[in-house]
Amino acid sequence: MSRRRGSASWVRAFNRSLRAVTRAALTPPRAAPKKKPVRAATPAPRKAPAAGAGDWQPGLAMGPGGARRYRLYRPPDLLPGERLPLLVMLHGCGQDAAGFAASTRMNTLARRERFMVLYPEQDRLAHPQRCWNWYALRNGRAQSEMALLMLAIDQVCLLQPVDPARIAIAGLSAGASMAALLATRHPARFRAVVMHSGVAPGAAESTATALAAMRGQRLPAPGTASAGPSTVRWPPLLVIQGADDGVVSPRNGTAAALLWAEHAGAKPMAPRVLRRGQRHPMAVTDFKQRARVVASLVDVSRLGHAWSGGAASQAFSDANGPDATRMAWAFIEKQFRLPPPA
Repeated sequence: MSRRRGSASWVRAFNRSLRAVTRAALTPPRAAPKKKPVRAATPAPRKAPAAGAGDWQPGLAMGPGGARRYRLYRPPDLLPGERLPLLVMLHGCGQDAAGFAASTRMNTLARRERFMVLYPEQDRLAHPQRCWNWYALRNGRAQSEMALLMLAIDQVCLLQPVDPARIAIAGLSAGASMAALLATRHPARFRAVVMHSGVAPGAAESTATALAAMRGQRLPAPGTASAGPSTVRWPPLLVIQGADDGVVSPRNGTAAALLWAEHAGAKPMAPRVLRRGQRHPMAVTDFKQRARVVASLVDVSRLGHAWSGGAASQAFSDANGPDATRMAWAFIEKQFRLPPPA
């Protein structure tokens, strides 16, 4: 009985801390316009895109581990026989599909570049802050949610004209942590993975270790995230991390890139500093195995816990950052054009 109480107290303490960092994250970054953020956790009902803008379709994936709702964006005017790439987008804590789509504006890019976007939604019954349970490996919640996410992907591939050879996954915060974990567990299903402000696989396995991992006090040991022998290739990784992130320590971004590099035997290239107009500068470091980029780390100066270049009216968005949406798609689309690694 005392163990149960101890476990319950850990969960309550974790949720209290998570609510505190979520409230802190809702404060706009210091360089962002001084607008009161809109809470994505309780968005106003959103209408379907205007005529000609594409379809915003609801869906439900059900399996032994429960059910999860999702939204699918499908660009307009599909041609007979056309099969499109699929990008899976996993929202962060305090967000849902509509809020994440509004913040990233990924659907606008998907309409122009012609790909579908799947937005699975975490249920409040699974986590009161709508966080994906990326850390809950000991009690099996992480595995259960991964199975539901794969069911949602399979369902969309079955019902929609998706090219199964061109699927990628991206996420923010808890969604980024889950995206990276899913990519290491099902590497053959994804051609690329994008982590924005997330924690690397292997850094946490329970509620007791999750907060320490977020603070950068626990980093994955070499080989801890391996889904099998090193001959199992992981999809190429793009990490976007804010240097001023007070919720997920920037050490996690570096750790994720190094984990991917170690797994593939890749070497770091010289970092290059880039700045586009008046947006925050960024340092980009590529990790290459021969001529192939295994991982790319984008360290954004003055960026907090927010989607870089996101809509200013949304929570977890910094309009002054470089455009993470464009960076993510440019990285993913490049992987789609390259032949799969042997």
